[in-house]
Amino acid sequence: MSTERAGILLVDDMEDNLTALEAVLASLNEPLIRARSGEEAMKAVLRQPIALVLLDIRMPGMDGFETAAHIKRLDQTRDVPIIFLTGADDDSGYAFRGYATGAADYVTKPFDPWVLRAKVGVFLDLYRKGREVERLRAEVQDLKRRVEKGTQGPTPRETPRTSPRSDACTPAPQQAASASDSA
Repeated sequence: MSTERAGILLVDDMEDNLTALEAVLASLNEPLIRARSGEEAMKAVLRQPIALVLLDIRMPGMDGFETAAHIKRLDQTRDVPIIFLTGADDDSGYAFRGYATGAADYVTKPFDPWVLRAKVGVFLDLYRKGREVERLRAEVQDLKRRVEKGTQGPTPRETPRTSPRSDACTPAPQQAASASDSA
């Protein structure tokens, strides 16, 4: 399993918008990956793990809807949540089209920095919990394989667990002998 941290992909053709997103999200201490086009975004999702995509809808060339459709078609990114970003004056049908394309959320610009950071934080938390579930699932599978092979002893990083309660309830051998002597 890779120890590389998954990043947040920021996709917008406007430099000022990317700078604003970076300023809002920097306090989350997660890798922020920039892309100025749908094509750059596709290259980015193939190069490294992505936890979340913030994607502008209106871009020259491959627009946000088309970019999202491509991201959702790839096996390794099909489950990556996408938050669409668009101007407040854009077509009201954009929201429906965004959700139909697979968006997890839809935010209009200008956005409230606190709200956007909170939304991104929720998606990052879900991503981390999903990775933890995958890690635990792999450990369970490994344990099952070891049990089936008859090598079920503790691994070097595991330690046998004893509960203090079981020690307190079990008399020491000397106590057991003296108890039987006095009976």
